[in-house]
Amino acid sequence: MATAATQAAYFSQQPQDQVVVSGQSVTLPCVIVGYRGMVQWTKDGLALGGERDLPGWTRYSLMGDPLSGEHSLLIDSAELADDAVYECQATQAGLRSHRAKLTVLVPPSDPVVEGGPVVRLKAHTPHNLTCRASGAKPAAEITWYRDGEVMETAIYSKTLMQDGKRETAVSMLPIIPEDSDTGRTYTCRVLNPAAPAGRQTSVTINVQHPPSVTLSVQPQTVTEGAKVLFLCSASANPEITGYRWSKGGVPISEANGDSLEVTVDYSYFTDPISCEVSNSVGSTNVSTLVDVQFGPRLLSEPKPMTVDIGMDAAFTCAWTGNPPLTLAWTKQGSSVVLSNGNTLQLKAVTQEDAGTYTCKAIVPRIGVAERDVTLTVNGPPIITADATQHAVKHSKGKLECRVGSSPPPDKIVSESLVVVHSLTCEKLTVTSDRGVFSSLVLSETLAQDFQMRYNCTAWNRFGTGTALVTLEEQGSLKHASHSKILIKCSTLSLKGSRLGRITRYLMESLIRLLSIASLHVRPCYLYFREIRDNSQTVRC
Repeated sequence: MATAATQAAYFSQQPQDQVVVSGQSVTLPCVIVGYRGMVQWTKDGLALGGERDLPGWTRYSLMGDPLSGEHSLLIDSAELADDAVYECQATQAGLRSHRAKLTVLVPPSDPVVEGGPVVRLKAHTPHNLTCRASGAKPAAEITWYRDGEVMETAIYSKTLMQDGKRETAVSMLPIIPEDSDTGRTYTCRVLNPAAPAGRQTSVTINVQHPPSVTLSVQPQTVTEGAKVLFLCSASANPEITGYRWSKGGVPISEANGDSLEVTVDYSYFTDPISCEVSNSVGSTNVSTLVDVQFGPRLLSEPKPMTVDIGMDAAFTCAWTGNPPLTLAWTKQGSSVVLSNGNTLQLKAVTQEDAGTYTCKAIVPRIGVAERDVTLTVNGPPIITADATQHAVKHSKGKLECRVGSSPPPDKIVSESLVVVHSLTCEKLTVTSDRGVFSSLVLSETLAQDFQMRYNCTAWNRFGTGTALVTLEEQGSLKHASHSKILIKCSTLSLKGSRLGRITRYLMESLIRLLSIASLHVRPCYLYFREIRDNSQTVRC
């Protein structure tokens, strides 16, 4: 049973909540008046023992004069493990002090920036600079600086560590680095109540980028066959590792430096030259064309067409050239320009539209080129023949006509319109690239043959065509050329005795014959008449 003195004991000082920084010492006061018995401390309900030196707790001890009731708890170099609830107890008097919460503050470790001290970034590629401060209680606050200027766009987060007391803080600063950012300094500064002055770590960023390339050509405007020089200028971080040249996507194996000299033709106008420069970050490809001046070159050749009469027809002809060319469609035999475009449209064609069309390309000051294409129009036969044809009476006679239509005629008839007497004749048909030729051959012409009209008629699936011909009589020498006169003569002398050998009858007959001949042999008639009248020598 407690004595009266013990019953009068009371706390004159009791422990209060305190905050201490890890590594510092702290004293929790406990003074009991009127008590001479055993005093002990508990930590989170665990008794530390009644001895003054608290064996087993090397950093813990009781301070003060026990005879004066002083039983304060001294904790030397406080650690996170000392973070607990403490209570001072006078066990024999049944006294318990206020519970006191001792909070131990832990400063953050030095901040770590991922990738430091030199952070290598790719230009124009978003990146999060990440700073981590761990082991702090409470969690550290983190602030970013760029070249001393506070950055406000950081994203902050924290997580509790396994001991359940300390925390790790993370701050991510989003940036999109530019080439000009190389060499900038980013600083991550962390602090908490245990480290109010803060700690910081700085990194320098090295912005790496694929090569920046400029491709030029000298000279820019040339004619075919001239030499040009391509220059591929590049800057890069890190250094350039190689060049690759190509033309129209096809590698140029013999080119591997920063320049290329070539002799150009028209293809350099449409097939670009490319220079690809590489480094460890990536590669950059730049292309350029050459302003090559060249004459017309055919891209699409017009195709011959065969259409039925009344249908539409179209020809397409594509050219390229530099400077820009002009096109002109014409029909052979005419200078009228039908179209200046790539396509020639012919509406509801007739047989007169058939023929050869020319697509002409003109490159100013450079050259001209053209292509021909044929239009065939299917229609009724078209028959051409001389309206009057000639034959010598009592000799073989021939009448001719040509059928020049498409498709070829299925049938051709050449005959007289009126049968006057029985003819002995034959019909001949010859096919050539100009059409089908038909001949009506009379074995012997009679007087009545020159009084009739003859027709040449042809059929195909589109219809019929007819031509009428008249046969006209000509003399045996009439319409003959001078070269065909079957008279061979050298020097004729009508003087002296030689004239007697030529009978007057023969001379008169020859003169009468020549007098009715064509103008081609008229000179001989005049000569012979002069011989007769003047009896002189003349050459024929």
